Amino acid sequence: MSALARTVRADRERAASRSASGSGFAFPGICVLLFIASVVATLAQSASMAAMGALPMPGGWSMSMIWMPTCGRTWARTAASFVDMWIVMMAAMMLPSLARMLARYREAVGSRVRASRLALLTLRVDVGYWAVWIASGAAVFALGAALATLELRWQALAREVPLAAGLVVLLAGALQFSAWKARHLACCRATPRIAADAATAWRYGVRVGIHCACCCAGLTAMLLVVGITDLRMMAVVTAAITAERLAPDGARIARLIGVMAICSGLLLIAQAAIAR
Repeated sequence: MSALARTVRADRERAASRSASGSGFAFPGICVLLFIASVVATLAQSASMAAMGALPMPGGWSMSMIWMPTCGRTWARTAASFVDMWIVMMAAMMLPSLARMLARYREAVGSRVRASRLALLTLRVDVGYWAVWIASGAAVFALGAALATLELRWQALAREVPLAAGLVVLLAGALQFSAWKARHLACCRATPRIAADAATAWRYGVRVGIHCACCCAGLTAMLLVVGITDLRMMAVVTAAITAERLAPDGARIARLIGVMAICSGLLLIAQAAIAR
Protein backbone atom coordinates (compact mmCIF):
# COMPACT_ATOMS: atom_id res chain seq x y z
CA MET A 1 0.00 0.00 0.00
CA SER A 2 2.83 2.36 0.85
CA ALA A 3 4.44 1.60 -2.54
CA LEU A 4 1.17 2.48 -4.27
CA ALA A 5 0.92 5.71 -2.27
CA ARG A 6 4.48 6.61 -3.25
CA THR A 7 3.68 5.94 -6.91
CA VAL A 8 0.56 8.12 -6.79
CA ARG A 9 2.51 10.87 -5.05
CA ALA A 10 5.28 10.70 -7.64
CA ASP A 11 2.72 10.91 -10.44
CA ARG A 12 1.17 13.98 -8.85
CA GLU A 13 4.56 15.63 -8.46
CA ARG A 14 5.42 14.96 -12.10
CA ALA A 15 2.05 16.38 -13.20
CA ALA A 16 2.57 19.46 -11.04
CA SER A 17 6.06 19.87 -12.46
CA ARG A 18 4.78 19.68 -16.05
CA SER A 19 2.01 22.17 -15.23
CA ALA A 20 4.42 24.58 -13.56
CA SER A 21 6.79 24.31 -16.51
CA GLY A 22 4.01 25.21 -18.93
CA SER A 23 2.96 28.10 -16.70
CA GLY A 24 6.57 29.22 -16.50
CA PHE A 25 6.79 29.45 -20.27
CA ALA A 26 3.41 31.21 -20.53
CA PHE A 27 4.21 33.95 -18.00
CA PRO A 28 7.11 35.63 -19.86
CA GLY A 29 5.20 35.31 -23.12
CA ILE A 30 2.20 37.11 -21.65
CA CYS A 31 4.48 39.84 -20.24
CA VAL A 32 6.11 40.37 -23.66
CA LEU A 33 2.73 40.59 -25.40
CA LEU A 34 1.41 43.07 -22.82
CA PHE A 35 4.54 45.18 -23.15
CA ILE A 36 4.24 45.29 -26.95
CA ALA A 37 0.55 46.17 -26.70
CA SER A 38 1.24 48.95 -24.19
CA VAL A 39 4.01 50.41 -26.36
CA VAL A 40 1.77 50.40 -29.44
CA ALA A 41 -1.06 52.01 -27.46
CA THR A 42 1.34 54.64 -26.05
CA LEU A 43 2.55 55.53 -29.54
CA ALA A 44 -1.05 55.85 -30.72
CA GLN A 45 -1.96 58.05 -27.77
CA SER A 46 1.11 60.20 -28.32
CA ALA A 47 0.09 60.79 -31.93
CA SER A 48 -3.44 61.65 -30.80
CA MET A 49 -2.19 64.13 -28.19
CA ALA A 50 0.20 65.71 -30.71
CA ALA A 51 -2.79 66.28 -33.00
CA MET A 52 -4.51 68.19 -30.18
CA GLY A 53 -1.70 70.72 -30.25
CA ALA A 54 -0.40 72.87 -27.40
CA LEU A 55 -1.15 76.32 -26.10
CA PRO A 56 1.75 78.85 -26.33
CA MET A 57 2.39 80.38 -22.91
CA PRO A 58 4.30 83.40 -21.58
CA GLY A 59 7.89 82.40 -20.91
CA GLY A 60 8.41 80.63 -24.23
CA TRP A 61 6.88 77.24 -23.42
CA SER A 62 3.72 75.43 -24.50
CA MET A 63 1.02 73.84 -22.33
CA SER A 64 -0.31 70.44 -23.32
CA MET A 65 -4.09 70.38 -23.70
CA ILE A 66 -4.38 67.10 -21.77
CA TRP A 67 -4.88 69.15 -18.59
CA MET A 68 -7.91 71.11 -19.77
CA PRO A 69 -11.39 70.23 -21.10
CA THR A 70 -11.54 70.73 -24.88
CA CYS A 71 -14.18 70.24 -27.58
CA GLY A 72 -17.00 70.51 -25.05
CA ARG A 73 -15.73 67.71 -22.78
CA THR A 74 -16.50 67.79 -19.07
CA TRP A 75 -13.85 67.78 -16.36
CA ALA A 76 -14.85 64.22 -15.45
CA ARG A 77 -14.33 63.01 -19.00
CA THR A 78 -11.02 64.87 -19.25
CA ALA A 79 -9.83 63.28 -16.01
CA ALA A 80 -10.90 59.80 -17.17
CA SER A 81 -9.07 60.33 -20.47
CA PHE A 82 -5.91 61.36 -18.62
CA VAL A 83 -6.02 58.39 -16.24
CA ASP A 84 -6.52 56.06 -19.21
CA MET A 85 -3.48 57.60 -20.94
CA TRP A 86 -1.53 57.45 -17.67
CA ILE A 87 -2.13 53.72 -17.13
CA VAL A 88 -1.22 52.82 -20.72
CA MET A 89 1.93 54.93 -20.50
CA MET A 90 2.92 53.52 -17.11
CA ALA A 91 2.34 49.98 -18.36
CA ALA A 92 4.88 50.58 -21.13
CA MET A 93 7.32 52.12 -18.66
CA MET A 94 6.91 49.74 -15.71
CA LEU A 95 6.36 46.33 -17.31
CA PRO A 96 10.07 45.51 -17.79
CA SER A 97 10.72 45.86 -14.05
CA LEU A 98 7.22 44.73 -12.98
CA ALA A 99 7.70 41.41 -14.78
CA ARG A 100 10.75 40.69 -12.63
CA MET A 101 8.82 41.55 -9.46
CA LEU A 102 6.00 39.21 -10.44
CA ALA A 103 8.53 36.50 -11.29
CA ARG A 104 10.01 36.81 -7.78
CA TYR A 105 6.54 36.46 -6.30
CA ARG A 106 5.84 33.37 -8.41
CA GLU A 107 9.15 31.82 -7.37
CA ALA A 108 8.36 32.49 -3.71
CA VAL A 109 4.88 30.93 -3.65
CA GLY A 110 4.86 28.69 -6.72
CA SER A 111 6.02 25.55 -4.92
CA ARG A 112 3.03 25.75 -2.53
CA VAL A 113 0.16 26.07 -5.03
CA ARG A 114 -1.02 24.57 -8.31
CA ALA A 115 -0.32 26.37 -11.58
CA SER A 116 -3.94 27.54 -11.97
CA ARG A 117 -3.95 28.90 -8.42
CA LEU A 118 -0.59 30.60 -9.00
CA ALA A 119 -1.99 32.36 -12.08
CA LEU A 120 -4.91 33.75 -10.04
CA LEU A 121 -2.62 34.89 -7.23
CA THR A 122 -0.32 36.59 -9.74
CA LEU A 123 -3.33 38.37 -11.22
CA ARG A 124 -4.37 39.63 -7.77
CA VAL A 125 -0.86 40.97 -7.15
CA ASP A 126 -1.00 42.70 -10.52
CA VAL A 127 -4.42 44.24 -9.85
CA GLY A 128 -3.27 45.53 -6.45
CA TYR A 129 -0.18 47.05 -8.04
CA TRP A 130 -2.11 48.87 -10.76
CA ALA A 131 -4.75 50.09 -8.30
CA VAL A 132 -2.00 52.23 -6.76
CA TRP A 133 -1.00 53.63 -10.14
CA ILE A 134 -4.61 54.42 -11.04
CA ALA A 135 -4.95 56.38 -7.80
CA SER A 136 -1.65 58.16 -8.48
CA GLY A 137 -2.85 59.07 -11.98
CA ALA A 138 -5.99 60.66 -10.57
CA ALA A 139 -3.89 62.64 -8.06
CA VAL A 140 -1.45 63.76 -10.77
CA PHE A 141 -4.31 64.98 -12.95
CA ALA A 142 -5.88 66.94 -10.09
CA LEU A 143 -2.56 68.66 -9.36
CA GLY A 144 -1.74 69.25 -13.04
CA ALA A 145 -5.18 70.65 -13.84
CA ALA A 146 -5.03 73.00 -10.85
CA LEU A 147 -1.60 74.29 -11.89
CA ALA A 148 -2.72 74.68 -15.51
CA THR A 149 -5.72 76.74 -14.39
CA LEU A 150 -3.48 79.02 -12.30
CA GLU A 151 -0.96 79.41 -15.13
CA LEU A 152 -3.73 80.43 -17.53
CA ARG A 153 -5.04 82.93 -15.01
CA TRP A 154 -1.74 84.55 -13.99
CA GLN A 155 0.82 85.31 -16.67
CA ALA A 156 3.51 86.10 -14.10
CA LEU A 157 3.24 82.55 -12.81
CA ALA A 158 3.34 81.11 -16.33
CA ARG A 159 6.59 82.95 -17.05
CA GLU A 160 8.29 81.14 -14.16
CA VAL A 161 7.38 77.65 -15.39
CA PRO A 162 10.67 76.99 -17.31
CA LEU A 163 12.68 77.94 -14.20
CA ALA A 164 10.41 75.82 -11.99
CA ALA A 165 10.84 72.85 -14.35
CA GLY A 166 14.61 73.09 -13.98
CA LEU A 167 14.29 73.20 -10.19
CA VAL A 168 12.04 70.12 -10.22
CA VAL A 169 14.57 68.18 -12.30
CA LEU A 170 17.36 69.34 -9.97
CA LEU A 171 15.44 68.22 -6.87
CA ALA A 172 14.52 64.92 -8.54
CA GLY A 173 18.22 64.28 -9.10
CA ALA A 174 19.01 65.08 -5.46
CA LEU A 175 16.24 62.69 -4.36
CA GLN A 176 18.13 59.83 -6.04
CA PHE A 177 20.80 60.11 -3.30
CA SER A 178 18.36 60.07 -0.37
CA ALA A 179 17.85 57.29 2.17
CA TRP A 180 14.11 57.48 1.35
CA LYS A 181 14.83 56.56 -2.26
CA ALA A 182 17.24 53.78 -1.22
CA ARG A 183 14.65 52.24 1.13
CA HIS A 184 11.89 52.15 -1.47
CA LEU A 185 14.26 50.86 -4.14
CA ALA A 186 15.38 48.03 -1.84
CA CYS A 187 11.74 47.09 -1.20
CA CYS A 188 11.06 47.02 -4.95
CA ARG A 189 14.00 44.66 -5.49
CA ALA A 190 13.35 42.35 -2.49
CA THR A 191 12.18 38.75 -2.82
CA PRO A 192 8.91 38.30 -0.88
CA ARG A 193 8.44 35.80 1.94
CA ILE A 194 4.67 35.71 2.27
CA ALA A 195 1.72 33.37 2.48
CA ALA A 196 0.19 32.01 -0.72
CA ASP A 197 -3.39 33.27 -0.31
CA ALA A 198 -5.59 35.76 -2.15
CA ALA A 199 -5.74 38.45 0.55
CA THR A 200 -1.98 38.42 1.02
CA ALA A 201 -1.44 38.59 -2.75
CA TRP A 202 -3.64 41.69 -2.98
CA ARG A 203 -1.89 43.38 -0.06
CA TYR A 204 1.50 42.52 -1.50
CA GLY A 205 0.55 44.04 -4.87
CA VAL A 206 -0.65 47.25 -3.20
CA ARG A 207 2.45 47.43 -1.01
CA VAL A 208 4.81 46.96 -3.94
CA GLY A 209 2.80 49.49 -5.95
CA ILE A 210 3.27 52.07 -3.19
CA HIS A 211 7.01 51.36 -2.96
CA CYS A 212 7.25 51.56 -6.76
CA ALA A 213 5.37 54.86 -6.99
CA CYS A 214 7.52 56.36 -4.23
CA CYS A 215 10.73 55.01 -5.77
CA CYS A 216 9.77 56.51 -9.16
CA ALA A 217 8.47 59.80 -7.75
CA GLY A 218 11.48 61.86 -8.80
CA LEU A 219 11.76 60.32 -12.26
CA THR A 220 8.01 60.65 -12.80
CA ALA A 221 8.15 64.31 -11.77
CA MET A 222 10.90 64.86 -14.33
CA LEU A 223 8.74 63.33 -17.04
CA LEU A 224 5.77 65.50 -16.08
CA VAL A 225 7.65 68.81 -16.12
CA VAL A 226 9.84 68.12 -19.17
CA GLY A 227 7.01 66.71 -21.27
CA ILE A 228 4.63 63.87 -20.51
CA THR A 229 3.96 63.44 -24.22
CA ASP A 230 7.67 63.44 -25.17
CA LEU A 231 8.47 59.89 -26.34
CA ARG A 232 12.23 60.44 -26.03
CA MET A 233 11.92 61.53 -22.42
CA MET A 234 9.60 58.60 -21.75
CA ALA A 235 12.18 56.19 -23.17
CA VAL A 236 14.92 57.73 -21.01
CA VAL A 237 12.83 57.45 -17.83
CA THR A 238 11.84 53.87 -18.70
CA ALA A 239 15.48 52.91 -19.16
CA ALA A 240 16.40 54.58 -15.86
CA ILE A 241 13.63 52.82 -13.91
CA THR A 242 14.47 49.45 -15.45
CA ALA A 243 18.20 49.81 -14.86
CA GLU A 244 17.95 50.70 -11.17
CA ARG A 245 15.49 47.84 -10.57
CA LEU A 246 17.25 45.07 -12.50
CA ALA A 247 20.97 45.93 -12.43
CA PRO A 248 23.09 44.02 -9.87
CA ASP A 249 23.94 47.26 -8.02
CA GLY A 250 20.69 49.20 -8.27
CA ALA A 251 21.69 51.78 -5.64
CA ARG A 252 24.77 52.74 -7.63
CA ILE A 253 22.71 53.06 -10.82
CA ALA A 254 20.22 55.27 -8.94
CA ARG A 255 23.02 57.62 -7.86
CA LEU A 256 24.41 57.76 -11.40
CA ILE A 257 20.95 58.68 -12.65
CA GLY A 258 20.85 61.34 -9.94
CA VAL A 259 24.09 62.89 -11.20
CA MET A 260 22.72 63.08 -14.74
CA ALA A 261 19.43 64.56 -13.51
CA ILE A 262 21.22 67.22 -11.45
CA CYS A 263 23.31 68.21 -14.45
CA SER A 264 20.17 68.37 -16.61
CA GLY A 265 18.39 70.47 -13.97
CA LEU A 266 21.26 72.95 -13.78
CA LEU A 267 21.26 73.22 -17.58
CA LEU A 268 17.49 73.87 -17.67
CA ILE A 269 17.83 76.52 -14.95
CA ALA A 270 20.64 78.23 -16.85
CA GLN A 271 18.60 78.21 -20.07
CA ALA A 272 15.59 79.65 -18.26
CA ALA A 273 17.74 82.39 -16.67
CA ILE A 274 19.27 83.34 -20.03
CA ALA A 275 15.85 83.50 -21.69
CA ARG A 276 14.43 85.91 -19.08
